[in-house]
Amino acid sequence: MLIFPLLRFSPPPLWLQRLPCQPLTPFSKFSPKIPYPTIHSSPFSSPLRILPAKFSGYPRKFPNSLLSSYLASASAGEDEFEVELDRLMALLPEEMRRRVSEHAELHQLIEVVMDLGRKPLARFPSGDFVLSDCPITVQDIEFATSQVGDFAIDNRAGISRTLHRISAIRNRKGAIIGLTCRVGRAISGSANLLQDLVKDGASLLLIGPPGVGKTTIIREIARMLANDYKKRVMIVDTSNEIGGDGDIPHAGIGNARRMQVPNSDMQHKVLIEAVENHMPQVIVIDEIGTKLEAMAASTIAQRGIQLVATAHGVTIENLIMNPSLEMLVGGIQSVTLGDEEASRRGVQKTVLERKGPSTFSCGVEIISKTELQVHPSLEATVDAILSGRFPHFEVRKINSQGVENKVQSEAFVHNSSDEKNEVVEDGLEMNEESSTLDELISEPPPDMGGSSAQDTSPVRVFAYGILETSVIQGIKQLKMNDKVELTDNISEADALLALQSKLKKNSRIQAAAKSHDIPIYVTKTCSLVQITKAVRAILNSHADDLKDFGSEDKINLSERIDALEEARLAIEQVVIPKGEPVELLPRPSHIMLLQRDLIRKYKLQSEKIGTEPDVRLRILPFQTRTDEDRHTSESDGLDSGLDDFICSKNGTIGTPNTVDRLPLLPE
Repeated sequence: MLIFPLLRFSPPPLWLQRLPCQPLTPFSKFSPKIPYPTIHSSPFSSPLRILPAKFSGYPRKFPNSLLSSYLASASAGEDEFEVELDRLMALLPEEMRRRVSEHAELHQLIEVVMDLGRKPLARFPSGDFVLSDCPITVQDIEFATSQVGDFAIDNRAGISRTLHRISAIRNRKGAIIGLTCRVGRAISGSANLLQDLVKDGASLLLIGPPGVGKTTIIREIARMLANDYKKRVMIVDTSNEIGGDGDIPHAGIGNARRMQVPNSDMQHKVLIEAVENHMPQVIVIDEIGTKLEAMAASTIAQRGIQLVATAHGVTIENLIMNPSLEMLVGGIQSVTLGDEEASRRGVQKTVLERKGPSTFSCGVEIISKTELQVHPSLEATVDAILSGRFPHFEVRKINSQGVENKVQSEAFVHNSSDEKNEVVEDGLEMNEESSTLDELISEPPPDMGGSSAQDTSPVRVFAYGILETSVIQGIKQLKMNDKVELTDNISEADALLALQSKLKKNSRIQAAAKSHDIPIYVTKTCSLVQITKAVRAILNSHADDLKDFGSEDKINLSERIDALEEARLAIEQVVIPKGEPVELLPRPSHIMLLQRDLIRKYKLQSEKIGTEPDVRLRILPFQTRTDEDRHTSESDGLDSGLDDFICSKNGTIGTPNTVDRLPLLPE
């Protein structure tokens, strides 16, 4: 008698159980071609059904050779996404899978929407696409939910070791009546536009509407920090969107570690726990949405830890007006101004101001997947918005060829006037304060090039009516210690920085600056913002003056030599031998100062004659003591009084350009 061993079939996993109305024929698009079939039974099919070894991405046991070849082929990023997309498609009935696979934008699929009693929709960048003419039934939803993980209190679930997100809609009794199956992708290079900020250790707050790619960017930032910059990165993953569902995180986060949050209400506690227990250098947070989470993020920032987080909103203004999230930008408070201050500002007596320091140093508004608006100083942006000014930001784009473009918003830059003695009012009007403190730091003066020592010499600034400590603090804030230095001698200064109220009361210092051809920069107050703006304007003006330094310097040097040679020949060949006065050619004021220094070295006197633009010097001989000479003496007395004011502490005459050795006379 022949005895046949009994075949025992184990029950299939839940994801293979189907309803009678759904045929089990596998979808060839998402089934790898593996020649070894396995045998499974199903309560809804015949006892023996031949299925491929891998159905809808579910892993099975293969011979070692096939397993190694399969893993090797799936190592590429595109193959990995195919596998993950395959597992998401397993949630759908066969007809829906077929319709999705036939769509031209399959790899750009955004999400699949399944609502009870309605036709299922697939959303692509081009629009919605109907997947079936039959409405969704309760069995369809139960089939899909049976293949995903447990839904948390936030009604979100996922598929193990993928980045897909399954969100549920429930009725009043708690039953699921709708699903949103969101496709998750780990896109390498999605954070390249922010690489410079990430490398510098800036804390980043990413703002954007849902679906614009915030989570994708911070996932790539976490990988970049952990793998490229070797930092200890801890991700606080509230809904498992960053690291994927399951206990093993997705490979898209690199070497970063991930802490799951059992309940969204506990996210703020998990944030503090991550800092206290795991000693991270960077904390990555997705979707800060409550006041407790904002407070926890602020506490972490005060401990010197780099933060990278996202928040829902379109612009920074949305955060400012959100009472739960305003702490992320420093908090907002109402301030009552005095009558004089309100009149000076030109605003109402009650204004809104930032309460304290911002939790994040930089803000990023995500316009689209290829365009970002970067606010290098979040505090400065908030201050500008509250005062009604236009904030400074950078627009960063990636074009179709993958080339990055950076366009800065229009900022305040001082343009030097034609007349050097013009008083430049920098930072006087509130609506001109668009160039904020971070703008000053982020835009250093242009490179002047050249190897001349004059190119690298610092700009000398004479401060009047403003405390030197305040100016030094502003210079340090700009990180321009080696490019700007203060001087006590106005004759050696390249620029005069003065308080407007003080400067108006002192006409002599205005005359001194005018005689030395020194531009004047004034501020209404001694605030650090206005001082740094003025210093920035001085640096910009000085850089513009030095752009064509080589050719202009040769011209100026030649002009000085000609003027001194003219004065010397007049003295030695006419004034001293013949005792006759000589009128020199009209020259600029700073050139005439050089000529006057030369005349004094010969113990002679001079006077200014003529009117603009024909002002010139007349050299007087020793024996001339007429009424004209007395007038000259009075003129020299006035000039000497001005020069005494300009002189340095040691009493030497200070001029912008002094000549230690006179040029030789031609033979």
